[in-house]
Amino acid sequence: MHILLAGASGLIGSALQSRLRAAGHELRVLVRREPTAEHEVRWDPDAHFVPGDALNGIEAVINLGGASIGKLPWTARYREQLLTSRLSGTQTLVRAIRTSAAPPRILINASASGFYGSRPGETLDESSPTGAGFLAGLTVRWEAAALEAADRCTVVLARTGIVLDPAGAIGPMLTLTKLGLGGPLGSGKNVWPWVSLDDEVRALEHLLTSTLTGPVNIVGPEPATAGEVGRALAETLGRPYWLPAPAFALRLVLQDAAEDLLLVDQHIRPSVLLSEGFEFTHPTAEGALRAALEPR
Repeated sequence: MHILLAGASGLIGSALQSRLRAAGHELRVLVRREPTAEHEVRWDPDAHFVPGDALNGIEAVINLGGASIGKLPWTARYREQLLTSRLSGTQTLVRAIRTSAAPPRILINASASGFYGSRPGETLDESSPTGAGFLAGLTVRWEAAALEAADRCTVVLARTGIVLDPAGAIGPMLTLTKLGLGGPLGSGKNVWPWVSLDDEVRALEHLLTSTLTGPVNIVGPEPATAGEVGRALAETLGRPYWLPAPAFALRLVLQDAAEDLLLVDQHIRPSVLLSEGFEFTHPTAEGALRAALEPR
């Protein structure tokens, strides 16, 4: 399949690029810098520019672009960057699709489990409404921008959870745990919507050839609390798990980021993927962490 990929330099994009090439797919990669390879195409999403021939022969577009959610703190300026980096890239690609004489069959646009907001005590799936909070508001606008292409191609919204990888959101937890300073974040009883990096890229690859449309939750099938994830991390590293970080202190220092990332409570089911028979390589958070921390 001929695929156009945006956001290829990030954690998920890098892993996905390797997997798709190994599977024999032909990739055209959008880059902001001067291209250094034949398969690279320069674009400028901030200026809403992508070359007119970027979509020539393309069957699928995968858009993973956007400033890192895991970069802290979320200053007012960075919050604006989180939003505009997602909207500008998505709008640029959608405009190209809508004006193409031969649009791709499918657009797989990144989204996030943040769509649902924090929902203690609820079990959420793709039919659940949006919630409250900064990330929820951001994600609603992000998805709406992608859906503007729905009259020209299939649009899939990949609502990704917390990727359990050292280069992802658990990086700071990993550092503290290695130093022997690991412990519960708040009560530790809040459910985290986690997923392994391997299953994330496998799910995205699966979506390329599926008949799905609309939102798809990419999260692990077995729920785990933040405390269970933290304890599993400590046990995998052979380090203690004892030093709590009170919720009030996290909110004081990190504000919205504490509520949307560390203290978020979301029991999300990957109902659509499971209904398709998708099998997770790492169905538990403990297994996902062990795989992520293995020497590569």
